[in-house]
Amino acid sequence: MNTDIKLHIQITGATPRNILVWDIPVRVIHWLLVVMMIIAYSTHLLGYDYYEYHVWSGYCVCVLVAFRIVWGIVGTYHARFINFIKGPKSTYHYLRKISHKESKTYMGHNPLGALMVVALLAGLLVQSITGLFANDEVFNVGPLYLYIDEELSLQLTSLHRLLFYWIFAAVVIHILAIFLHRVLKGEQLAKAMLTGKKLTYLHNESSIPSSKLKLALAILLVILVGFISLIQLA
Repeated sequence: MNTDIKLHIQITGATPRNILVWDIPVRVIHWLLVVMMIIAYSTHLLGYDYYEYHVWSGYCVCVLVAFRIVWGIVGTYHARFINFIKGPKSTYHYLRKISHKESKTYMGHNPLGALMVVALLAGLLVQSITGLFANDEVFNVGPLYLYIDEELSLQLTSLHRLLFYWIFAAVVIHILAIFLHRVLKGEQLAKAMLTGKKLTYLHNESSIPSSKLKLALAILLVILVGFISLIQLA
């Protein structure tokens, strides 16, 4: 249990409660991205025979990231960028106080988590798009390879390979941050991304009313149709 929640309970006798914070689309996209990135890297290591699976996992990442970006605009409260991206001042104060266990508890992403979300989505978007133009200088090329010249394709291929290691470093930092939040603040962030629920003692905090599944499916369908059409035309 979060340390500031424990203190509040001791002082006021308030009863903590679990509320729904992360909708189903956010949770599903989060874990699917984890799986697809593992598949993409594994099939890259396995060589040419697995190139097709590498490409398909890249397609999935592209669609998932595109959906998450749109969902960050029209999704549920805590999923929307406008509700969790903070300015430099708030981020600095959060970073300064977290080591003293004094930082504010956020129901959604905290300021540092918000930066990581944006960085990972941007990295994955660039990673998946560059893969569409890449080539392995042997047999295989991305579906949009012929729309650019050879030199640019090689540059994008190099960026595609290099960017993975930056994304991997960001993921490691992300995992370490989750561990530190567990130790310093008692927050179980990974569990929350599985169940969708977080513990709170504040009466003004309420669960999101729904996961907006019909809207999410409609958005996903539009993105899928658009992406498949793009690939087929290419």
